Amino acid sequence: MIPPNIRPSKPRPERINMHIQILRNVLCFVVCLAAFNCCQPAVSYAAETPPNFIVFLADDQGWGDLGCYGHPVLKTPHIDKFARQGMRFTQCYAGSAFCSPSRSAILTGRTPYRNGVFTWLPERDRVHLRSSEITIAKLLKQRGYATCHVGKWHLNGFFNSPQQPQPNDHGYDHWFATQNNAAPNHKNPVNFVRNGQPVGKLEGFSSILVAEEAIRWLRGQRDKSKPFFMTVWTHEPHLPIESDPKFMALYEGDDDLKQHHGNVSQLDHAFGMLMRELDEQQLADNTFVIYTSDNGPEGRLDDNGYPIGRNKRTRGSTGGLRGRKRDMYEGGIRVPGIVRWPGHVKAGTESDQPIIGSDVFTTICEIMKIPLPADRTIDGASMLPAFAQKPITREIPLYWRCYIAKGPITAMRIGDWKILSDEALTTFEMYNIKDDPREQHDLATSHPQKFREMRERFRKLNAEIEAEGPDWWKGYRRPGRRKRPTAKP
Repeated sequence: MIPPNIRPSKPRPERINMHIQILRNVLCFVVCLAAFNCCQPAVSYAAETPPNFIVFLADDQGWGDLGCYGHPVLKTPHIDKFARQGMRFTQCYAGSAFCSPSRSAILTGRTPYRNGVFTWLPERDRVHLRSSEITIAKLLKQRGYATCHVGKWHLNGFFNSPQQPQPNDHGYDHWFATQNNAAPNHKNPVNFVRNGQPVGKLEGFSSILVAEEAIRWLRGQRDKSKPFFMTVWTHEPHLPIESDPKFMALYEGDDDLKQHHGNVSQLDHAFGMLMRELDEQQLADNTFVIYTSDNGPEGRLDDNGYPIGRNKRTRGSTGGLRGRKRDMYEGGIRVPGIVRWPGHVKAGTESDQPIIGSDVFTTICEIMKIPLPADRTIDGASMLPAFAQKPITREIPLYWRCYIAKGPITAMRIGDWKILSDEALTTFEMYNIKDDPREQHDLATSHPQKFREMRERFRKLNAEIEAEGPDWWKGYRRPGRRKRPTAKP
């Protein structure tokens, strides 16, 4: 009971207003905090949960050499499934029209004539990926990544020798590789080296052996407390081709066609093995994987699609594009390109944004918030905008050069326009790739203003590249070959 001389006091209006205001402020703070958290990325890659990275590279696989790129016969169920899980690029380019240069562009983000690896490298060649080049493997290792390379290396002439840098000198903890091709062919190769030690004859087929090595490293040899970076570079379907009969049995036709097509299915199987291992180790959701090739398909074909020359196993497809390996036309440089990164790349999507091998370096750097090296030119651009269906910002045009090309030996692309030239930059062709992907209609004469713009930019870019890179290309001759004369300026 309340004593008669005490009565409850009435609340003062100013106190009520103050309490209401406090409640409003608290509620506003809670709402803002929730909104802020919702707007933040799910992870901070550089600090909390860094993604793993796999760069899977086929050898001499053409733009049309997969079921998901329209091949009517090839059976590639694992890569086709992978494409459905990620983004398929319809205008993906290799860094060059042949092997070693394309590999150097992937690791350094630099066009091959800048980084020095301008040609394919036979044994005992002085050309190599110099230790002064900064590879993405080296950058990631400095940030705590476990690193591994399995498969073809082809970035030095003195392989497994102190005379030139080896994979471990470029940032790899573990490597299992050959200098160039699997020898004597893809079956039972004898020339693999593991961390500097030759392993002797192996039983099996090259891409399967490479995938098995990658899986062993993932299971028991890597430091599982670290994220990982892995390059998986198969020999298939490069010559000399030898395929497991079980994959050849998937196809009808002559034995040489079965060998080639079976080789692609063999490669597909190896890729599927590795992707299945990511699933089993619950790594797939936090692993960025890109699948691509180093150049277009080997060999020349007649009008009926039959190989011209001694080797009849060169049955790769450009998907109808002009040219093949070693050509500056689209068939020599446009290749498959598929990216899967769950939570960041929408499954089952497609992009027509042009990308190139050197973009891998820049993309990984952006994901990891690694500043690009400031003491050299980086040609690659980040692919991240394309993952969101936005245009890629490219400061340096796409550029290719292959001194042994038949026809034009160098090319540049800006937007939809592509210009090609001889070595002296005096004879040109120009195409609108969007309207004319097969490069049938030379527009250099009919579009004089655009041609002049492209020609001047082309000459300027070419001069910049030549000035920055080593001059190994001048008067170059491969070991045992006659000196090749340089073009007149």
